Amino acid sequence: MNPYYPIMLRLEGKKALVVGGGKVAERKVTGLLEAGAIITVISPDVTEGLRLLANEGKVIWQPKEFSPSDVKDALLIFAATSDKRANRLVKASAQPHQLVTMADGLDTSDFHVPSKLKRGQLIIAVSTGGASPTLARRIRAMLEEQFDPSYEDYLEFLFSKRLWILKNVEEASLKRKLLTAIASKVFLTSCKREEDFMKIYNDLIEADS
Repeated sequence: MNPYYPIMLRLEGKKALVVGGGKVAERKVTGLLEAGAIITVISPDVTEGLRLLANEGKVIWQPKEFSPSDVKDALLIFAATSDKRANRLVKASAQPHQLVTMADGLDTSDFHVPSKLKRGQLIIAVSTGGASPTLARRIRAMLEEQFDPSYEDYLEFLFSKRLWILKNVEEASLKRKLLTAIASKVFLTSCKREEDFMKIYNDLIEADS
C-alpha cells in the first residue's frame, strides 16, 4: 500500500456526503459538523442522533437508497453502510476529483479519518495506516495524558499573541525571539501569561536598544 499524505482540511462551507445511517455514519457526521462542513446523509433510516441533527437543520437527510447522482458536488464521500455492495457502488459512482472513504474497504479508500486528540486549536492525529486502529486509540490515550486540557487555553494565548506579534513587531529578529519565547513551557504553566509576555517583550526591546 502506498503511504498516506497527512493533511489538515478546512471544510467550512464544503459539501460532504455520508451514505449510511448507523453509528459509523453518525460518528463521521459528528466530526464533519465540528469542521463546519455542509453534510448530506443518504439512508432510508438513521439513528436517533442523526434524526435529531436533521430535525435541527444541521444536516440534510434524504431518506432513500443511494443513487449514483447523489455524489454530485461532494468534496468528501463517506460510504458507511453495512452493505459491501452498496459501499462499492458509492465508490464506483465518484469522479476522479472526489475523495471516498469506505467503512469496510481501507485498501480501496482514498483517505481515512485518523484517531485524534483535540485540545482547542491543538489537534493531534494518530494513524497506523490501517494496521491497528486499536493501537492508534491506545496512542491517543497516552497523548491525552501528556496534553491535558490546560493546552486549550494555552493555544488560545499562542494564537492571539502570534497575531499581535505579526501585526505590531516589524523587526524580523525580534519577531522570531518572541514567537520562540511564547512557545516555551514557562508560558504553558504560567498563571499570568500577559504579564510575562510584556516583561519578555520589554526586556528584548531594551536589549536591542
